[in-house]
Amino acid sequence: MEVVGKIKVKQDVQTFDSGFQKQTLVVTTDDQYPQHIAIEFLKDNIDLIKSFKVNDSVKVSINLGGREWINPKGEAKYFNSVTGWKVESAGTSEPTETKSIAQAETNDLPF
Repeated sequence: MEVVGKIKVKQDVQTFDSGFQKQTLVVTTDDQYPQHIAIEFLKDNIDLIKSFKVNDSVKVSINLGGREWINPKGEAKYFNSVTGWKVESAGTSEPTETKSIAQAETNDLPF
């Protein structure tokens, strides 16, 4: 699954007593009704988002997870998690002028 949009929030890295680390990005989709999706990056995957900043357009590959928790009263509660594992820039592509020059050079090749 993928989420495409702009980074709205880039939270600080959280480090827990166990040494476990996570960092959360909030990505706002470009849909008709924009959604604000909180995506967690865990452990080494935090490095994937170091170079990105607020307002960058991104495409984030995610895993969607869910779990059940039984509270002390015996009632089931359900939680979802959205975990990022790949991030790509979704910014503007090359200008058309540059593409046409590259295509013209390719057409001049002898093979």
